[in-house]
Amino acid sequence: MARDVFISYSQPDRDCAFELVARLEGQGINCWIAPRDIAPSADWAAEIMDAISSARAMILVFSASSNLSPQVRREVERAVHKQLSILPFRIEEVLPSKSLEFFLSAQHWLDAFPPPREPHYARLCNYLKTQFAAEPAPQSLPAHTTAAGASAHAFDAANLQHVERQLAGYIGPLAKHLVKTAASRAAGVDDLIGRLATELDTESERREFTQRCRIVKPRD
Repeated sequence: MARDVFISYSQPDRDCAFELVARLEGQGINCWIAPRDIAPSADWAAEIMDAISSARAMILVFSASSNLSPQVRREVERAVHKQLSILPFRIEEVLPSKSLEFFLSAQHWLDAFPPPREPHYARLCNYLKTQFAAEPAPQSLPAHTTAAGASAHAFDAANLQHVERQLAGYIGPLAKHLVKTAASRAAGVDDLIGRLATELDTESERREFTQRCRIVKPRD
Protein backbone atom coordinates (compact mmCIF):
# COMPACT_ATOMS: atom_id res chain seq x y z
CA MET A 1 0.00 0.00 0.00
CA ALA A 2 1.39 3.42 -0.99
CA ARG A 3 2.11 5.84 1.86
CA ASP A 4 2.58 9.58 1.90
CA VAL A 5 5.85 9.55 3.81
CA PHE A 6 8.76 7.14 4.31
CA ILE A 7 10.50 7.71 7.66
CA SER A 8 14.26 7.12 7.63
CA TYR A 9 15.99 7.02 11.02
CA SER A 10 18.74 5.29 12.98
CA GLN A 11 17.94 3.07 15.93
CA PRO A 12 19.07 5.47 18.69
CA ASP A 13 16.47 7.96 17.38
CA ARG A 14 13.63 5.43 17.43
CA ASP A 15 11.55 7.25 20.05
CA CYS A 16 11.68 10.51 18.13
CA ALA A 17 10.84 8.76 14.84
CA PHE A 18 7.75 7.07 16.30
CA GLU A 19 6.66 10.28 18.02
CA LEU A 20 6.88 11.96 14.64
CA VAL A 21 4.83 9.21 13.01
CA ALA A 22 2.13 9.58 15.67
CA ARG A 23 1.90 13.34 15.03
CA LEU A 24 1.85 12.96 11.25
CA GLU A 25 -0.75 10.21 11.22
CA GLY A 26 -2.83 12.22 13.67
CA GLN A 27 -2.97 14.86 10.94
CA GLY A 28 -4.00 12.34 8.28
CA ILE A 29 -0.54 11.88 6.73
CA ASN A 30 0.12 8.16 6.20
CA CYS A 31 3.61 7.00 7.16
CA TRP A 32 5.77 3.97 6.45
CA ILE A 33 8.30 3.14 9.15
CA ALA A 34 10.36 0.05 9.94
CA PRO A 35 9.94 -2.31 11.65
CA ARG A 36 6.24 -1.55 12.17
CA ASP A 37 5.32 -1.82 8.49
CA ILE A 38 7.50 -4.79 7.52
CA ALA A 39 5.48 -7.97 7.18
CA PRO A 40 6.56 -11.03 9.21
CA SER A 41 9.14 -13.15 7.37
CA ALA A 42 9.38 -10.53 4.61
CA ASP A 43 12.65 -9.60 2.91
CA TRP A 44 13.69 -6.48 4.88
CA ALA A 45 15.62 -4.83 2.03
CA ALA A 46 12.89 -5.54 -0.51
CA GLU A 47 10.19 -4.08 1.74
CA ILE A 48 12.22 -0.91 2.28
CA MET A 49 12.92 -0.47 -1.42
CA ASP A 50 9.27 -0.90 -2.32
CA ALA A 51 8.19 1.53 0.38
CA ILE A 52 10.61 4.21 -0.83
CA SER A 53 9.50 3.72 -4.43
CA SER A 54 5.82 4.17 -3.56
CA ALA A 55 6.14 7.09 -1.10
CA ARG A 56 5.52 10.74 -1.92
CA ALA A 57 8.34 12.03 0.29
CA MET A 58 11.04 10.88 2.70
CA ILE A 59 11.48 12.36 6.16
CA LEU A 60 15.02 11.83 7.41
CA VAL A 61 15.32 12.06 11.20
CA PHE A 62 18.78 13.58 11.11
CA SER A 63 21.16 13.28 14.05
CA ALA A 64 24.76 12.40 14.80
CA SER A 65 23.70 8.76 14.77
CA SER A 66 21.84 8.77 11.45
CA ASN A 67 24.66 10.84 9.98
CA LEU A 68 26.97 7.84 10.37
CA SER A 69 24.45 5.08 9.60
CA PRO A 70 25.17 3.02 6.45
CA GLN A 71 21.50 1.93 6.36
CA VAL A 72 20.29 5.54 6.39
CA ARG A 73 22.76 6.42 3.64
CA ARG A 74 21.47 3.56 1.48
CA GLU A 75 17.87 4.70 2.01
CA VAL A 76 18.75 8.27 1.08
CA GLU A 77 20.63 7.10 -2.02
CA ARG A 78 17.60 5.09 -3.09
CA ALA A 79 15.27 8.03 -2.53
CA VAL A 80 17.51 10.34 -4.58
CA HIS A 81 17.66 7.77 -7.37
CA LYS A 82 13.85 7.59 -7.38
CA GLN A 83 13.71 11.42 -7.42
CA LEU A 84 11.84 11.37 -4.14
CA SER A 85 11.62 14.62 -2.18
CA ILE A 86 13.72 14.36 1.01
CA LEU A 87 13.13 16.55 4.05
CA PRO A 88 15.86 16.25 6.71
CA PHE A 89 14.28 16.80 10.14
CA ARG A 90 17.39 17.77 12.09
CA ILE A 91 17.07 16.93 15.78
CA GLU A 92 20.71 17.70 16.65
CA GLU A 93 22.98 20.51 15.53
CA VAL A 94 25.30 18.44 13.35
CA LEU A 95 26.43 18.81 9.75
CA PRO A 96 26.04 15.96 7.23
CA SER A 97 28.97 13.67 6.61
CA LYS A 98 30.60 13.75 3.19
CA SER A 99 28.69 10.61 2.16
CA LEU A 100 25.35 12.31 2.90
CA GLU A 101 26.25 15.88 1.98
CA PHE A 102 26.36 14.95 -1.70
CA PHE A 103 22.71 13.84 -1.57
CA LEU A 104 21.34 16.41 0.88
CA SER A 105 23.10 19.64 -0.07
CA ALA A 106 20.20 20.80 -2.26
CA GLN A 107 17.44 19.73 0.13
CA HIS A 108 15.29 21.95 2.32
CA TRP A 109 16.16 21.41 6.00
CA LEU A 110 13.86 21.72 8.99
CA ASP A 111 15.60 22.16 12.34
CA ALA A 112 13.88 20.50 15.32
CA PHE A 113 15.97 21.93 18.14
CA PRO A 114 16.11 23.24 20.78
CA PRO A 115 13.48 21.21 22.66
CA PRO A 116 10.61 20.81 23.15
CA ARG A 117 10.00 19.11 19.82
CA GLU A 118 6.21 19.46 19.74
CA PRO A 119 6.23 22.85 17.93
CA HIS A 120 8.67 21.41 15.39
CA TYR A 121 6.40 18.40 14.79
CA ALA A 122 3.48 20.79 14.21
CA ARG A 123 5.55 22.85 11.77
CA LEU A 124 6.51 19.72 9.83
CA CYS A 125 2.88 18.56 9.64
CA ASN A 126 1.79 21.94 8.28
CA TYR A 127 4.62 21.96 5.75
CA LEU A 128 3.77 18.49 4.43
CA LYS A 129 0.05 19.18 4.21
CA THR A 130 0.78 22.30 2.18
CA GLN A 131 3.17 20.43 -0.11
CA PHE A 132 0.83 17.51 -0.69
CA ALA A 133 -2.14 19.78 -1.33
CA ALA A 134 -0.21 21.38 -4.19
CA GLU A 135 0.53 18.11 -5.99
CA PRO A 136 -1.60 15.20 -7.22
CA ALA A 137 -1.58 11.97 -5.24
CA PRO A 138 0.48 9.20 -6.87
CA GLN A 139 -1.41 6.59 -8.86
CA SER A 140 -0.59 2.91 -8.61
CA LEU A 141 0.74 1.57 -11.86
CA PRO A 142 -1.15 -1.40 -13.27
CA ALA A 143 0.69 -4.63 -13.87
CA HIS A 144 2.05 -4.84 -17.41
CA THR A 145 0.03 -7.06 -19.72
CA THR A 146 0.57 -8.35 -23.22
CA ALA A 147 -1.41 -7.25 -26.24
CA ALA A 148 -3.62 -10.27 -25.83
CA GLY A 149 -4.39 -9.25 -22.26
CA ALA A 150 -2.43 -12.07 -20.68
CA SER A 151 -0.56 -11.66 -17.41
CA ALA A 152 3.18 -11.03 -17.09
CA HIS A 153 5.62 -12.77 -19.44
CA ALA A 154 7.07 -16.05 -18.16
CA PHE A 155 10.88 -16.12 -17.96
CA ASP A 156 13.14 -19.11 -17.61
CA ALA A 157 14.98 -19.13 -14.27
CA ALA A 158 18.37 -19.34 -15.98
CA ASN A 159 17.51 -16.31 -18.09
CA LEU A 160 16.64 -14.28 -15.00
CA GLN A 161 19.85 -15.36 -13.28
CA HIS A 162 21.85 -14.14 -16.27
CA VAL A 163 20.27 -10.68 -16.09
CA GLU A 164 20.52 -10.63 -12.29
CA ARG A 165 24.26 -11.31 -12.42
CA GLN A 166 24.78 -8.40 -14.80
CA LEU A 167 22.76 -6.01 -12.63
CA ALA A 168 24.44 -7.18 -9.42
CA GLY A 169 27.75 -6.02 -10.87
CA TYR A 170 26.43 -2.46 -10.49
CA ILE A 171 24.17 -2.47 -7.42
CA GLY A 172 24.98 -5.64 -5.51
CA PRO A 173 22.48 -7.94 -3.73
CA LEU A 174 19.50 -5.64 -4.35
CA ALA A 175 19.58 -6.86 -7.95
CA LYS A 176 17.71 -10.03 -6.99
CA HIS A 177 14.66 -8.15 -5.76
CA LEU A 178 14.69 -5.68 -8.66
CA VAL A 179 14.85 -8.45 -11.26
CA LYS A 180 12.00 -10.34 -9.59
CA THR A 181 9.80 -7.24 -9.52
CA ALA A 182 10.60 -6.20 -13.09
CA ALA A 183 10.02 -9.74 -14.40
CA SER A 184 6.51 -9.74 -12.92
CA ARG A 185 5.64 -6.74 -15.07
CA ALA A 186 7.78 -7.06 -18.20
CA ALA A 187 6.35 -8.18 -21.54
CA GLY A 188 9.56 -9.79 -22.75
CA VAL A 189 13.36 -9.75 -22.55
CA ASP A 190 13.82 -6.33 -24.11
CA ASP A 191 11.20 -4.83 -21.80
CA LEU A 192 12.80 -6.51 -18.78
CA ILE A 193 16.27 -5.19 -19.61
CA GLY A 194 14.89 -1.73 -20.29
CA ARG A 195 13.08 -1.59 -16.95
CA LEU A 196 16.17 -2.68 -15.05
CA ALA A 197 18.45 -0.26 -16.90
CA THR A 198 16.50 2.63 -15.37
CA GLU A 199 17.80 1.54 -11.95
CA LEU A 200 21.31 2.65 -12.94
CA ASP A 201 22.46 6.21 -12.41
CA THR A 202 24.27 7.13 -15.63
CA GLU A 203 23.58 6.71 -19.31
CA SER A 204 26.93 4.98 -19.81
CA GLU A 205 26.07 2.39 -17.13
CA ARG A 206 22.63 1.81 -18.65
CA ARG A 207 24.14 1.32 -22.09
CA GLU A 208 26.86 -1.02 -20.78
CA PHE A 209 24.36 -3.05 -18.75
CA THR A 210 22.10 -3.46 -21.79
CA GLN A 211 25.00 -4.64 -23.92
CA ARG A 212 26.17 -7.13 -21.31
CA CYS A 213 22.70 -8.59 -20.94
CA ARG A 214 22.52 -9.15 -24.68
CA ILE A 215 25.95 -10.70 -25.18
CA VAL A 216 24.26 -13.96 -24.22
CA LYS A 217 20.73 -12.76 -24.65
CA PRO A 218 18.17 -14.83 -22.68
CA ARG A 219 15.55 -16.45 -24.83
CA ASP A 220 11.88 -15.48 -24.54
